[in-house]
Amino acid sequence: MTRLLQILFTLILLALITGFVIKSNQAVLGDRIIGVTILFTAFIFIPLFIYHRWKDKKLSDYTLTAENFEKMKETGKNPNQSKEKPSA
Repeated sequence: MTRLLQILFTLILLALITGFVIKSNQAVLGDRIIGVTILFTAFIFIPLFIYHRWKDKKLSDYTLTAENFEKMKETGKNPNQSKEKPSA
């Protein structure tokens, strides 16, 4: 999957560069190539990339559930609390 994403990313970059080069001579054709490339990126590449990055992850590790909230209370971790006490 990683190799596929690398190849698709390279093709997307090449298509964008080609679109901008062609746009200097033929505006309509260049705009179409750029538009198709953006659509491909939005509807094919990005979903594949997101699936690849999240496929073996547990979503519950990244959400604030009651169980995770209790774990935070037990350990005493508060990310908003600074270590230094304000001087009065």
